[in-house]
Amino acid sequence: DPGFSVARAQLLPPRCGYENSAGRVTAKPVECTYPVDNKIKEICKHWENATLPEMEAVLGLRHDTLIKVPIESDGLTTTVVYNSSKTVSIACLNSTLLQLSMLILILLSLGNLRSDANQLVMMPLRRMLKIVLRYARNPLAAATKSNNGKNGCSNEADYGTLESDLDLSGKDKLGSYETEQLITAVTKITDLLRKCWGVAGAGIISTNLARNMNGDTVVFNPTVPGKQVYALFGFAAINDFSYLLRSLDTDVMNLINDVAKVIHNEVYRWGLGDSGQCNKNLGAAFLMVYRIGDFKEVQEKNKKAKNVIFGSIRSNSSMIQDGNELNNINLASLPGISAFADRAVLGMLKTFAGINREKSVKDWEKNIKLGAFVGAFSVEMSFGMDAGWAVEGAVGSSYKIDATYLSPHVNMASRMMSACKQYGLTILLSQAVEELLSQPCRKQLRHIDTVFVKGAATKQRIYTFDARHKGIDFFLNKRTDKQADKDADNYSPSLWLKDLDLQEMRSHVTPEFVATYEKGLNQYLIGNWSEAVIKLKEANEIMIRTVVDSGRLENINLMRRKIIDRNSADRDVIHMREEFGDGPSRTIVAYIEKEGGAAPEDWKGVRQLTSK
Repeated sequence: DPGFSVARAQLLPPRCGYENSAGRVTAKPVECTYPVDNKIKEICKHWENATLPEMEAVLGLRHDTLIKVPIESDGLTTTVVYNSSKTVSIACLNSTLLQLSMLILILLSLGNLRSDANQLVMMPLRRMLKIVLRYARNPLAAATKSNNGKNGCSNEADYGTLESDLDLSGKDKLGSYETEQLITAVTKITDLLRKCWGVAGAGIISTNLARNMNGDTVVFNPTVPGKQVYALFGFAAINDFSYLLRSLDTDVMNLINDVAKVIHNEVYRWGLGDSGQCNKNLGAAFLMVYRIGDFKEVQEKNKKAKNVIFGSIRSNSSMIQDGNELNNINLASLPGISAFADRAVLGMLKTFAGINREKSVKDWEKNIKLGAFVGAFSVEMSFGMDAGWAVEGAVGSSYKIDATYLSPHVNMASRMMSACKQYGLTILLSQAVEELLSQPCRKQLRHIDTVFVKGAATKQRIYTFDARHKGIDFFLNKRTDKQADKDADNYSPSLWLKDLDLQEMRSHVTPEFVATYEKGLNQYLIGNWSEAVIKLKEANEIMIRTVVDSGRLENINLMRRKIIDRNSADRDVIHMREEFGDGPSRTIVAYIEKEGGAAPEDWKGVRQLTSK
């Protein structure tokens, strides 16, 4: 039977009936007459003289399955042929299972190796590529959020938010490996590019990080061509900076950074989306940009607005790249521009409130180098804003470049800021800005004069939002960063009527004062200067009485009668009257008196500002 383990046995000398003469053992006597199948008969037939290969052939076994084993002991010889087919089958099965196990083990090892390579090499490389591509598409849209403010990275830990920015799963975390350090380095570099160059440098970053259609990177060219954009440009400057520089020496950098922190937070917070950016610092001054869009974007928005209003779009064959075409676009017709402009102005007003509320800034009032610990010093700032077009781009060479804006509107914003000193005001807005604002905001502004700004040939009305901090405790209105961010995100024009900061900083302005000043200004503009002087002086007195009677200032009640006396010759009283009174009223009265008290015959209701 092929199933037996022993295929044939031979015992010498023969000693049992189941052996033939040669000593070979058979299942039955050699005649094999018992009823068996043909296969057994065939085996028996060839049993005696068959070789191992022949037996394997008869049994249907594979080669070398039968094994012949001779054993000699005490004159007896036993030869056994073993059938190892079962053992071979089991061995083959085990070999197959072993090979499958090895294959599975190799696949699992390769998968694990691939996972490690993917986590430690490929994913970090993809992250770095995503960072580069993200900044190539929009260098300004990737500002990470920190716990301390709306935007910006305040510390190294904030760079961990990069994974969420890149849509990576929470399981895909890296340890302190070289690739992680490289990712952090690339992130910091790109973040520094954004922070150092701002919105003006976005085109430079994007152009130089972009790829050609075939996937090759472009040739490095830092001095890329500029492009025409529309924006609201604001300047904020620290007053008496020369005095601060002389007094503080190297510590002046700490003061500037304390002020910059407040400015940047409010500009980013109140800018619509990513539009609010601080472009650069010019010593005591900060240039703020609220970018509306480039020429094509604004032109398309303007066309859509005209289509809504007039029901048709005028054909425009090509873009005219000159100043006239740039100036002809009516920004006030752009959808949503009033909320955009409102938020820009709010950014400056909230900066003014923040400067007079931030502890790090207020602590400078106690600095012995400035106030001798008696609070004689306070950080004063001036703000100016204009709206229009500019050329945005890089100025310099392959050695050094600066990302900036070149435009008469940038210069006009600077002139507005400088004119604050002439009028004794905190903020001045150009006519171009006023035309973009919502009606609730416009009602809070005051038209103070119509002038030719030095260096400009265009007549324009200039406006102010009357803002003061003396006697105002802005700490009472302090809100957390989260609450302030929510206020900015949920902005509506009604905020101009209910915001506590705005109400407090304008508390010295009464309807009586506004009406009286408007009468005096109108008389001045039409050339009736004698009546204008009367009304403007009356408006100045109204403001002085309002400030004194408000009870917000300390140690004023005892001097009330002297302060409201316009004929007092006391120097301290004169100084306080100038501080409490209305700067524009005094400025226009002084101009009228300088011109002899009567308007010239060619008076056209506008005057030239005498300084920048």
